[in-house]
Amino acid sequence: MSNTVLSIGPFALTGPEALSALAAMIAAALVALAVLTLRSSRARSTEAEMQAMRAEEIEERMGELARMQAEMTGRLQAVGETLTGRQAELTRVMAERLDAVSQRVGQSMDTTAHRTAESLRVLHERLAVIDSAQKNITDLSTQVTSLRDVLSNKQSRGAFGQARMEAIVADGLPKGSFAFQHTLSNSKRPDCVIFLPSDPRPLVIDAKFPLEAFTALRDATNDEGRKLAAQRLRQDVQRHVNDISERYLIPGETQELALMFVPSESVYAELHDGFDDLIQKAYRAQVVLVSPSLLMLAIQVMQQIQKDARMREAAHVIRTEVGHLIDDVGRLRERVLKLQQHFGQVTEDVAQVLISADKITKRGGRIESLEFEGDESAREARMVIPGPITRTVAAAE
Repeated sequence: MSNTVLSIGPFALTGPEALSALAAMIAAALVALAVLTLRSSRARSTEAEMQAMRAEEIEERMGELARMQAEMTGRLQAVGETLTGRQAELTRVMAERLDAVSQRVGQSMDTTAHRTAESLRVLHERLAVIDSAQKNITDLSTQVTSLRDVLSNKQSRGAFGQARMEAIVADGLPKGSFAFQHTLSNSKRPDCVIFLPSDPRPLVIDAKFPLEAFTALRDATNDEGRKLAAQRLRQDVQRHVNDISERYLIPGETQELALMFVPSESVYAELHDGFDDLIQKAYRAQVVLVSPSLLMLAIQVMQQIQKDARMREAAHVIRTEVGHLIDDVGRLRERVLKLQQHFGQVTEDVAQVLISADKITKRGGRIESLEFEGDESAREARMVIPGPITRTVAAAE
C-alpha cells in the first residue's frame, strides 16, 4: 500500500493521485488563465473599439461644437449689432425723453416760480392788511382805554351819554326843532328838549348812565354780591327817575311824558330783563327809559310828525298853486285851439295853391300842344311850362 499524502474528510489521496490532481489543477489554472487572457484581449479590443468609437463621437461632437460655436458667434454678432442699434435707439429715446422732461421741469419750475411770486405778492398784501388791522386794533385798544378812562369818571361818563344823545337828536331832526340845555321856568336845564308841531310844550330828554352799579352787578361772584349790586342799581335808577320827574315835568309847560336816555344797550337790556318793577315805577312816574336804538326810533317818529305838520301848514299854498296850474292848463288849451284853427286855415290855403298849380300845368300843356311857325316861337311857347315859373304864377294868383 502506498502512503497517504493528503486526507480530505473521508477521502485519502496517495502520492500519484495527488500529483494527478495537482496536474489537473494546474491544467485547469492554465485553462482559466488562457480564458482570462482571451477575455482580457477581447476586452481590450472591445475597449479599443469603444475608445475609437468614443474618439469618433468626440470628434463629431467637437465638430458639432465648432459648428454651434460658429453659429453662436454669428448669432452673438447679430445680437451685438441688434443691441448696438437698440442701444442707439434707446440713447436717442432717452435723450428725447430727457429733453422733454427737462422742458417740463423748466416749465414747471417757471410756473412754480410764478405761483410762488404771486403767492408772495398776495402774502405781502395780506401782511399789509394785517399790519393795517394791527394798527387799527392798536388804535381801537387806545380808544377803548380812553373810553374806559372816560367811563370811570362820573362827570366824563355823563358827558359821554349826553354827547351820544345829542348826536342822535341832531342827526334825526332839523335845526330849530330841538334845543340843548334849554332853561325851564324853574331854572332847571335838561339835556335836550324837542319842540313838537302845534304844541308849545317841549318833550324833555335827559341822559343818565348808571354804569357803576351795573358793573358791580355784572362782576358779582355770589348771590349776596349780586343782591347788593341789584339793590344799588335799583336805587340809582329810581333816583334818576325821581330827579327827572321832579325837575323837568312841569304841568302846562312841558309834555306830560319825559324820556330817560340810557346810552348803553346792555344796561338797558339788563334793566328790562331783571328790573321790570323798576320800569313800571318809572312809567307811572311819567318817565320812559329809552336805549340808543329806541331813541333813534322815537326821533324818526317825531320827524315824520313834523313833516306831516309842515304838509298841513303848506296845504293852502299847495291848493293855491294847484288853482294856478289849472288856470295855466286852461290857457294852454285855448292857445292850442287857436293854433289848430291856424293850421286848418294854412291847410286850406295850401289846397288852393295846389289847385292853381294844376290849372297852370294844364294851360302849359295846351300851349305846348300848339304848333307855331319858327323855332323861336316854339321855344317861347315852351318857356311857359317849367315848374318854377308855374309856381311863380300860382303864387301870384
